[in-house]
Amino acid sequence: MDFKRIREHFGTAFLEKLRADLDKYRLLWGLSEIEQIDYYSVNCLFYCLSAEHGACVLKINPNAGGARSEYNMLKDFGGGGMCRVHEADLYGGALLIERISPGTQLRDETGFDIRLGVFCTLFRGLHKPPGGGVKYDTYMGWVSRIAAFLRQLKDHKELSAKMDKAEEICRELWDKYPRRLLLHGDLHHDNILLGESGYRAVDPKGVVGDPVFDIPRFMLNEDDLDKNDKFACLVQKLSAELGVDESDIRRLYYVEICMENSWSAEDGGEVSMSDVLFAERMLCS
Repeated sequence: MDFKRIREHFGTAFLEKLRADLDKYRLLWGLSEIEQIDYYSVNCLFYCLSAEHGACVLKINPNAGGARSEYNMLKDFGGGGMCRVHEADLYGGALLIERISPGTQLRDETGFDIRLGVFCTLFRGLHKPPGGGVKYDTYMGWVSRIAAFLRQLKDHKELSAKMDKAEEICRELWDKYPRRLLLHGDLHHDNILLGESGYRAVDPKGVVGDPVFDIPRFMLNEDDLDKNDKFACLVQKLSAELGVDESDIRRLYYVEICMENSWSAEDGGEVSMSDVLFAERMLCS
């Protein structure tokens, strides 16, 4: 394991606990051949073999609430276009999920039309009603929460004004598109993996809303949207494939890019006002 990177990303306390956790899950779930995945995000990830389930991915989240939300979402989805969850330690923040093999990311597809086709096919069959007994966050709630947080920051007045506009737009879209289904919440190129039976989604965030709110994350991960009319082409093709008005796709993109930069501001990261202003210009193009 790369102890230095784990400590830098997750902290010393997490690393010290991780050593004991790996021993615990090795015994609890019959795991072997545990190998760290060189990918650092919310979860610490490991490939492994399970005596019962075969090839798996072990995900350990420092935030047990985040693991609980993902577990509930995966159980409610029940497979289909989403990966399956086999085991969970909800108090310890650990999930054992199926490993999608070969696991090639959609990002690695070189053709724009191929990536678009994969996304639209997966999107059309993905969303389901939430199960009973679980209260999920809503997409509208996400937007309102981060907009309220931005209003408290003195250093991001311009971004806060754009986020307020995004909240107003999102409220209009929330009313226009009334279905309340399980959303992935982060349906971008790195979370769409090629398996033996086609592409599947991983790492859902546990949120409810109309499926249209799962469109813009894919757009944000397409390169060079500000060049050679690619943005207009993408909007037109998404509209034709998914039956959503072009103007609404542009508005969804604006909301999502404002939210992405607002989350970055919340975490003390880099903010790209040029991206926000580009999305704002595209509202009227």
